[in-house]
Amino acid sequence: MTVFCQRLIDRRDIWEDDMQRRSFLGGLATGSVAASATALATPAIAQNTQTWRMVTAWPKNFPGQGVGAQRLADRITQASGGRLTIQVFSAGELVPPLQSLDAVIDGNAEMSHGASYYWQNKSAGLSLFSGVPYGMTSRELSAWIRHMGGQQLWDDIYDQFGVQGFLAGDTGTQAGGWFRNELTSVADIQGLRFRTPGLGGTVWQQLGASVTNMAAGEIFQALQSGTLDAAEFVGPYNDLALGFHQIAKNYYFPSFIEPALTAELAIDKSKYLALPEDLQAIIRLAAQAEHDEIASDFAANDPRALETLIDDHGVQVRQFPEDILEAGAKAAAEAINSLRDGDELTARAVEGFIAALAIVRRKTELAETPFVRAREQYFKL
Repeated sequence: MTVFCQRLIDRRDIWEDDMQRRSFLGGLATGSVAASATALATPAIAQNTQTWRMVTAWPKNFPGQGVGAQRLADRITQASGGRLTIQVFSAGELVPPLQSLDAVIDGNAEMSHGASYYWQNKSAGLSLFSGVPYGMTSRELSAWIRHMGGQQLWDDIYDQFGVQGFLAGDTGTQAGGWFRNELTSVADIQGLRFRTPGLGGTVWQQLGASVTNMAAGEIFQALQSGTLDAAEFVGPYNDLALGFHQIAKNYYFPSFIEPALTAELAIDKSKYLALPEDLQAIIRLAAQAEHDEIASDFAANDPRALETLIDDHGVQVRQFPEDILEAGAKAAAEAINSLRDGDELTARAVEGFIAALAIVRRKTELAETPFVRAREQYFKL
């Protein structure tokens, strides 16, 4: 185990074996819709009060994002004094998890909580506003979207679909994934059946893997049945709950395809703009608050979950070999540059992303990376 990984271990006895996987996977519908006709009815509007539906890509009570989506809904409901009540439907309760955005576009829900790279089949440019291989860290991505023109580029893409997107959840740099066998070189990737989404999936394909995307609740069964050889989702906090450690023991850090993962709140834009300005502000600010809250949640609980995976389940924490990292970087550059040849909005978005990355990475590489390296090497308490 590396020095970095060893120092993540700060034992706290707050975890129970597989506690969270059992709490939500039992009720997860991965390919069917459990909604009634009543749930699909027009949202209630009476005496200046409204009830909106939020569909999510996450299982019910899912650590981090699922809990965060519910907390976001509760923030909006409470801050509006009940004038706008948000009813949350977890993955499969109203629509399948990877059809959450479609539900908003089709008018079957007013909001969705997911990740923009899940919808890159609608516009390749949407892959830039979540996790980008060798791209921006969470803080860098937030800087681009909030202060360097990223939100406007995102708006321009989503306007094609009548959707308004906001940042609404930050997992930080993710884990690289779960593998049955240790990876010693790029050769070990050839033909590997691997679950991963977004531009990262393109990178792993170029490295030789056979890539598929699937929702959180489908991954365990696919690993168990042998449909998948390996999978990545987010990191220890989520992965412990999903139970991947029961199938694979080689856990790789860090992800080079998802230096950041930002969840989004996607809203029917016409309905959003029809709201009074104070309710629009409540939604916008609640999403921003939840984005930061989820970041803190993962920062606190990823290392605790990793401790449990190592100490209680015998997971082996590993780092990718240098040739995989180097080949991944080359493939990532090719994947990002290829977006320049897409439609006009995607081309504009990728140019904005590249220009912003050239600026924001300076602080990270000049100040934060050397500091973390020095702290690891010299500082003890």
